[in-house]
Amino acid sequence: MRTHGPRSPLRDTSALAVGSVVSGLLAYVFFAMVTRALGPTPAAPVSVLWAWWSFAGAALTFPLQHWITRSVTVHEGERAVRRALGGVVLIVVLVGVVAGLGSWLARDLLFHRSDAAFPLLVVAVALGSGAMGVVRGLLAARRRFPALGAALVAENALRCVAALALMVAGVEDPVTYGVSLVAGYVAIGFWPSTFRIADTGGDQQAESPLAFVTGASVGQLLGQVVLTGGPVLLAAAGGAPAEVTALFAGLALFRAPYTLALGLVSQLTERLTLLVVRGHREALRRFRLGVVLTTLGAAVVGAGIGYWAGPALMELIFGDGVRLPGGLTLLIAVGTVFALANLVLTVTALARGRTAALVRAWVIGCVPGALLFLLSPMSALDRTTWTFAVVEAAAFCWLVLEDVRSAAGQRDASGLLGAQEDR
Repeated sequence: MRTHGPRSPLRDTSALAVGSVVSGLLAYVFFAMVTRALGPTPAAPVSVLWAWWSFAGAALTFPLQHWITRSVTVHEGERAVRRALGGVVLIVVLVGVVAGLGSWLARDLLFHRSDAAFPLLVVAVALGSGAMGVVRGLLAARRRFPALGAALVAENALRCVAALALMVAGVEDPVTYGVSLVAGYVAIGFWPSTFRIADTGGDQQAESPLAFVTGASVGQLLGQVVLTGGPVLLAAAGGAPAEVTALFAGLALFRAPYTLALGLVSQLTERLTLLVVRGHREALRRFRLGVVLTTLGAAVVGAGIGYWAGPALMELIFGDGVRLPGGLTLLIAVGTVFALANLVLTVTALARGRTAALVRAWVIGCVPGALLFLLSPMSALDRTTWTFAVVEAAAFCWLVLEDVRSAAGQRDASGLLGAQEDR
């Protein structure tokens, strides 16, 4: 069953938009509650776990969600997902075990603790992220977008409720707040219908589900590292603590549209996949052209906003003294515009089944950024900010090129098939 009652595109989009915004706000509310309850130093291990949660979402939740949506759309049913899910679950468990083991070996460095509590929570976050990806994917594949928007909110709302209960009870144990982060995954139980995958549709896989999920995971994880890893790179390069904080704040400020888009692209996967499956190459070409032109126009507008309003907005939101020069906020704004476009192009590549293209785009995109960072005589802060913008722009160019090549390949394949049929 693919539909659940009358569909309203506006209602679906609004539900996803509201869900994305509220979920993003609640995520920061949760972290603020933890730091206020524990203080900056005791909250450090929870901060590390929170960072792992964001990476697990990129590497597990996002790829699984979009794989399921694409697979159900291609095969017009859920049988292919049902048949392949066992192997995918095995991969998620393996990732969780490897991450947990690695965090246990580095527990003193990461968590400043000698016990296994946080490494076990690392495993739990990986498993929960995988399960949440399955739930979101099935809700999207069944076009239950209001439910998907509610799922986005419920996950972080449960975390906030758990953290608030701990604060009211006067609990000051970091482990319990780590558990409250994991408690967000209880939200998967609110949609028990996603535990039942229908045995409908075809199950002939044109590509390996494991290869698809693995490629999508690696590509999206690399993109997430580029998007959020600037403060870590700056700290490693010797940036001052105040500069690291300012860069973190600047990236967080201009990343707001990206956070919103993460929920909205749930609708895009099905629509683009249908265009691919039905061979609507001209519609896909127009979509690509629209993305390119919109991105370039938005980059110009973003540059102006970043330069003129960026520094003042940073101080307004994050407090006096937390600001960057206008030239750097311009770079962050432009880089974030490209990051948003890269998210759309990522979904396009997933719809085409071209997950290897994502990995190539990010690896190749990192080359000019790495050269700039290593060879430029600029300050550490300037180099880091430029590197972010350059990598996002380079990845954008390569993703567009990959989409053009993919379209040409599909056109050639269609022509060859037609010639064979004529013979």
